Amino acid sequence: MDLAESLAAPTGPVIISDGGLATELADQGYDLSDDLWSARLLVDAPAAIRDAHLAYFRAGASIATTASYQASFEGFAARGIDRDGGVRLLHRSVALATEARDELAGDGRRRWVAASVGPYGAMLAGGEEYTGRYGLTVSQLREWHLPRAEVLAASGADLLALETVPDLDEAEALLSVVRELDVPCWLAYTIAGRQTRAGQPLSDAFAVAADVPQLIAVGVNCCAPSDVAAAVSLAHEVTGKPVIAYPNSGEAWDSLSRAWHGAPGPSITELAPQWVARGARIVGGCCRVTPAGIAEISGLLAA
Repeated sequence: MDLAESLAAPTGPVIISDGGLATELADQGYDLSDDLWSARLLVDAPAAIRDAHLAYFRAGASIATTASYQASFEGFAARGIDRDGGVRLLHRSVALATEARDELAGDGRRRWVAASVGPYGAMLAGGEEYTGRYGLTVSQLREWHLPRAEVLAASGADLLALETVPDLDEAEALLSVVRELDVPCWLAYTIAGRQTRAGQPLSDAFAVAADVPQLIAVGVNCCAPSDVAAAVSLAHEVTGKPVIAYPNSGEAWDSLSRAWHGAPGPSITELAPQWVARGARIVGGCCRVTPAGIAEISGLLAA
C-alpha cells in the first residue's frame, strides 16, 4: 500500500513522520555550519545520515525525509562538484533513507521515503526561506526547481516532500513541476500566525493546492507549534485533502548567529492530539525535534 492509499482510508491511523534530520546529526557531533547544511554529509559522512534515519524509524516514525533539503546544483558546484556528481549525491540522499528502511523491513511495519525538496531560499543559505520574497517570478522559480525535482522524482523515493515553502508564488511553481512530472508529493508551508512567511493569507496559499491530483497531503512545517492547529483546520477546509503538520520545537532561528534562541513553547506532544482532532493525518517534527520527541508523539498517538 502506498502512502496515498494509507491516507485515503478515512479511519486509518495517524502516520508519524520523522523529526529534524540536521538536529540529530548535530547532536551526534557533526558540524553543519556550511552552506549545504546537512547535505554536506552526503559527501563527508553518508553513514551518519543513514544512522539518523534509523534513529527516527526506531523512535516510531514511518516516514523519512531525505538530506536533500538544502542540496542544490549551485551549492554542489561551489564545492567543486559538477552536475553529474550532484545527481549522484541527490540519488544518494534517497538511497541512504531507503537503506535505513530496508534494515528494519523484517518487523512488518510499512515505511516510506520522502525526497525533500526545499525552497529556493534554502539554497541561498541565509534564512531567506523565512521571508520568502526572492524577487523571482513563478516562471523563474519553476525553472530553478525543475532540474532537481526531476532527479529526485527518478531516485526511487515514494514521494516528494515540498517543504518549508514560504510563499504562494513558490508553491505555484513547485506544483507546476509536480504536475509535469506526475509524481506524488506533499506541500508544507512555513507560516507565521495565519499567514505564509511572505505575508499572504493561508486561505489563499492552501487554495492553490486544492485541485492538484498529485498532491496527497497539504499542511505546515518549520513553524511554531502554537500556529499549527488553526492552519490544520484551514488546510482541511480549503483543500479537502489529508493534512500534514510537522513544526519546530518552538525556538527561533537567528540567521545572523546561525543558532537557535529562546525556550520551546508548548510541546508537540501536548498539542498533537488537537491537530489530529482537526484533521491532521501525518504528524511529526522539524527543527530541534529529536528521536526522543518523535518517540513521545508516536507513543501518545498510538495510545
